[in-house]
Amino acid sequence: MKLDHTASGVYAIAPTPFQPDGAIDWASVDRMSDFYLEVGCNGFTVLGILGEAPKLDAEEALAIASRVVKRAGGAPIIVGVSAPGFAAMRALAKSVMDAGAAAVMIAPPSALRTDDQIVGYFRQAVEAIGADIPFVLQDFPLSTGVVMTPGVIKRIVTDNPSCIILKHEDWPGLEKITTLRGFEMDGSMRPISILVGNNGLFLDFELDRGVDGANTGYAFPDMLVETVRLAKAGQRDAAHDLFDAHLPLLRYEHQMGVGLAVRKYVLMRRGVIASDTQRKPGAGLNALAKAEVEYLLARLARTDARARL
Repeated sequence: MKLDHTASGVYAIAPTPFQPDGAIDWASVDRMSDFYLEVGCNGFTVLGILGEAPKLDAEEALAIASRVVKRAGGAPIIVGVSAPGFAAMRALAKSVMDAGAAAVMIAPPSALRTDDQIVGYFRQAVEAIGADIPFVLQDFPLSTGVVMTPGVIKRIVTDNPSCIILKHEDWPGLEKITTLRGFEMDGSMRPISILVGNNGLFLDFELDRGVDGANTGYAFPDMLVETVRLAKAGQRDAAHDLFDAHLPLLRYEHQMGVGLAVRKYVLMRRGVIASDTQRKPGAGLNALAKAEVEYLLARLARTDARARL
């Protein structure tokens, strides 16, 4: 099942589980896939920025995507296919779609600077992978260094009917959301799904601004699912209350450079993955950082029993 512009809910960003020696932990891949769907995620993304995709070779990347798609049993799986060249992007995109993926995700390379360069890049990317493959446009300037204005996003969406989801990770980005929804209302841009990233750091107010859900990580995706559900049901205060309870841990996990280590550690503590190992280069948390995470979990457990590990 291919995704389209009506995608909504929570599509978690999945890490890649490794054994302590750096080999892929296939048992944890299966358990993690089950976990995301069991807690209510509509689907999830593999091989994203926090999936350590650059540390995988081509065979490993395809093997993980294929394994997850099969394990998901028809639930929509998005696969990150960003690559330095279009040949590698095309090969992975076609292979994962043949395996049953629902869409691919593409981030712009850091060398792009002008609006025309950005728009031209995505036109060429679509030519490379094929216009029949739906794609998620990843807007994450804090990571890529590429700033896409609302006008540029509108041009990309207009030029490429296969662009069906914006993964919105700009910061600050609330006004961008409002502007893009305004384009849809005045008819100057066709409707697309807007799913937000940034670890869900601004999910509470992004939902207020009209996004469709989240396409992000965080070690408690079940909180993201519940927050989105409450917001869509008009229970704004309840959504904000739940989100606020998780905010200290969510903020700690959002730290640049150590965020993945925090997420993997908490997922390990939750029994989702067997090890918090990252492939080199990459290191786990030291004893002091682990103690801080445990303190945050203990405080969160006072209001959310899911954190009582």
